[in-house]
Formats: sequence, structure tokens, C-alpha cells
Amino acid sequence: MANVIKTINENTTFTAYFQCMRLHRNLVFATIDSLQLIFDKEKQADKVLKNTLKRDKRWGSRDRSFIAETTYDIVRWKRLYAEIAEVKEPFDRPNLFRMFVVWATLRGIKLPDWPQFEGTPTRKIKGRFDELSKIRRIRESIPDWLDELGKKELGDRWDKEIRSLNELADVVLRVNTLKTSVKEVQEILSEENIETETIKGYPSALRLIERANVFTTKAFKDGWFEVQDASSQKVAQFLDPKPGMRIVDACAGAGGKSLHIGTLMENKGQVVAMDIYESKLIELKRRARRNGIHNIETRLIDSTKAIKKLINKADKVLIDAPCTGLGVLRRNPDTKWKIQPDFLSEITNKQKDLLDSYSRMVKPGGDLVYATCSILPSENEQQIKDFLTRDAGKEFKLVKEDIVSPHDSGFDGFYMALLKRNNETHE
Repeated sequence: MANVIKTINENTTFTAYFQCMRLHRNLVFATIDSLQLIFDKEKQADKVLKNTLKRDKRWGSRDRSFIAETTYDIVRWKRLYAEIAEVKEPFDRPNLFRMFVVWATLRGIKLPDWPQFEGTPTRKIKGRFDELSKIRRIRESIPDWLDELGKKELGDRWDKEIRSLNELADVVLRVNTLKTSVKEVQEILSEENIETETIKGYPSALRLIERANVFTTKAFKDGWFEVQDASSQKVAQFLDPKPGMRIVDACAGAGGKSLHIGTLMENKGQVVAMDIYESKLIELKRRARRNGIHNIETRLIDSTKAIKKLINKADKVLIDAPCTGLGVLRRNPDTKWKIQPDFLSEITNKQKDLLDSYSRMVKPGGDLVYATCSILPSENEQQIKDFLTRDAGKEFKLVKEDIVSPHDSGFDGFYMALLKRNNETHE
């Protein structure tokens, strides 16, 4: 239980600040408004907050941080707080204020004399917290089905992993070595009072010592770095791209890994970045221009022809597959409330189809990397085992795999498998 309250307290960067400051009505109300959209309208937390934080230009960085951190915290601990507050979904505004009271009371924050806080049993909160923290699914604030699934797939590891996934994610940067160096980015950010540290084993990574808005810095606008978790940075390194190669990023999205691949290729060769969403590819083009990367070509997958044109043509193919996203709950805590039990079977079938289809783009003797940001073996090791037994996978052999544990690494949970295709050609 001590670990739980420690995790909860550490998750809010400005707790000490707000313990000695009074709560401001407009900030609390903005938080409640955001929670109502996330919980009751099922909107994505990051998009809701992006809009909320534009509401009042007078808000400073501390104000915005309070809204963002508090909203994410209550989303992260929704089940625990709701149980303590004795409220049930769908949450009306009085329910959300009761949950806010739980959040504030567990941090020792003094509540103002507002009508919204009348009748809240603050004295009972600590006692209910101690009692409910004995039950893992409530203590870690997850749905029953997810707790059962995690235990089934990970066994005793599940306790450590889910506890780790409830911690606040570090802000990690990936330095664009086409334009600058890690040391130079450290120095220029330090001039703006943003202190960073290098991370052993991650040659292009910098971790922020304290959270800050790096997107407003000149270094970011000039394309000197991207925000990318350390585990995510491992994927392009695992693929091991070389200048002059033709590499396909088959599920590129907005292109964080495509950009890293292009950087490692030193702008020589070709990165074919593919996705089913044109809006994401448009964003990737914008990011590539800012990064000064010229060897990325985007292609929309709007029919099977897009894949057929590249059969046997790629030196390396990356399938950064859609998944449950359980490895990135630290930064996307609303995911655990949005996904449903039947989603796992849907997504594993999708992963199977992608492996069978996209693996055909690897030319004889080439490499295939399959990656997910999940920690479930059914999406990872088992997918690869099954693929190697099917006709589509019989031309491949598993070279190596990397299972990145959130608990052990301190970063997002990821899985990567490197497969080598044999030298025989089959159209």
C-alpha cells in the first residue's frame, strides 16, 4: 500500500506547490470539464486537453500543468477514486467533483469552501483507500477483465508490470543527428532552463530532469529533436537500416520511427512510409521537412495494389503493428477504459493479416521487423511463432527478439522480433 500512495503522489509533479497554494476555480472547473468529455463522451484524453489548454490565454505554464497533470491523474486512477468516492458511471458533475476531492485529499491539498465540495466525506477517504488498496484490480485501477488477462498471460510478472505502467512517463527526446549532436541540444536547452540527461544504451536520447514544454523551443522548431520514448527509439536501431537501402515502414502513422530510420540512413536511400490514414502521412511530411529528411516517400494504402507494387522489393520492412497499447499506459491511461475484452481477438487477427500480407514486400535475403507497444505474449511472441508455421512465414527464420519490460526498463513496454527471409524468390 505504501508503494501505491507513493506512486500516486509522485505522479503529480506540482503536488508540493499546490499544497501551499489555494485551488483556483477556473483551473478546477477546466479539469472537471475535461474529465466529463473523456469519461462520458469517450473523447481521447490528449485531444481533449489540447483543446482545453487553449481556453484561456492568461494561463501560465503552472496553470496548464495543473489541468493536464490532474486530469491525467484522475483518468489513470479512475476506478480507485470512484470506489473511494462511492460513485458509479456515467459520472455527472457532482460525481466528478467527489473524485476530485479524493485526488486532492490523498495529496494533502486543502479544499476551499465551495458549494461543489459540500458534503464530501474527506475523513473517510484515507480509510477507504487503505481498505481498497488490498485488492489489486482496484489498487491498480484497471477493469476486472484486464486484470484477469494480465495474470493469465504474464503470471507473477503482471503485478510488477501494471504497477510500473501506473507511473508517470518520463519525457524523452530523440536528437536529430542529421542537424546536431546530443551535447549541443543539451546545451541549448539548458540556456532555456530545460535540464536533460543522457540515457545509457540510447545514443540519441535525452531525458528531461523536470517536465517542460519543449515544443515551444527554437531547437524543436528548427528540427533538432523529436519527443520519442526511449523504448520506441529502440525499434529503428533494432531494424538496423543502412544508407542506400530501400526500407518500408508499413504502418508508419505520423512517422516517429520513419524519421528515425531516415536519420540513421543519413538521407541516403529510400524510406517508403505507408499507412491507411492520409492525414497521418500529411503530418509525417510536415515533420520530415522540419527534420531536414529528404529520403522519405509516403504512400497511402488505399487498396491491395499499394502492397503488390512492392512485393520482393524492400531490403527491410518494419511492421509496427496496431495493438492493444498496454505497453504505453503511462502516457495513454485512458486506453485501459476504452478497450474492451473482445478487442484483443480483433487486434491479434489484424496483426496476423498484416504479417501475412506485408511480409511479402521483403526481398529474398532481406529482413522483417515486427514490433508492438504491447506487453502481452499473445500479441508478441505467440504471433511470431504462429507466423513461422504458416505458408507466408515459412520463408523466414527468427533471428532475435527483444522484450522491453516497463518495470525493468523504466520506459514503455515494447516487443521487437527480427526475421530473415531466405534467398529463394516466390511471387
